[in-house]
Amino acid sequence: MSHLRRGRHAAGVRLRWARGAMLATALLMTLAVAVTALALGPRSAVVAAPERADDVLQPLAWAGDVHDRASSALRDAVAPTPTVDPTALPARTGQGRRVVFDRGAQRVWLVRGNGSVARTYPVSGSVHDNLDAGRYRVYSRSARATSFDYSSTMGYFVRFTRGANAAIGFHDIPVDDDGQKVQTRSQLGTALSSGCIRQLRPDAKAMWRFAPVGTLVVVR
Repeated sequence: MSHLRRGRHAAGVRLRWARGAMLATALLMTLAVAVTALALGPRSAVVAAPERADDVLQPLAWAGDVHDRASSALRDAVAPTPTVDPTALPARTGQGRRVVFDRGAQRVWLVRGNGSVARTYPVSGSVHDNLDAGRYRVYSRSARATSFDYSSTMGYFVRFTRGANAAIGFHDIPVDDDGQKVQTRSQLGTALSSGCIRQLRPDAKAMWRFAPVGTLVVVR
């Protein structure tokens, strides 16, 4: 039995010695690799270091330019396209109580003294270039009127200037000799008249109430 115990003890010692030797060998190999790398320096690197600063800055600058372009494209794609409200009162139309007529938009705004819009609506102005941009004053009004060529009649005529053949102002859609309106409601917003500004009947009534003689009219 004693011989058996001594044999097992010797085997255990040899096993521990072998493990220690293997660990020591691994440590020595790691140390050798580290020393070799230090001795060789950066020459052992697979990718050569750039010789000039430009070799580094140029790729970085190119990458930055690509990033900026990509960011700009992304913003353009994500950012919503700003929309313009066609019913918003145009800028630089003066102050105080006034009527604003935009020839390009074919739209009228009735503006209160505090600058708020009392009413806005599409109209049909002249197909001729007979009304200049500027500031005018209402000088005359007629509940009923006849066109200069006597071919139609209109109501709620609010005059603010004169043309070559007749007064120019706001009124409802004229009615011809047959009792038919000379244009439809859906055509409002398009220039169709011979000189004046045509309005839907409810809008013409609103203009009549809003614009007594002396009211400022701004044409743009």
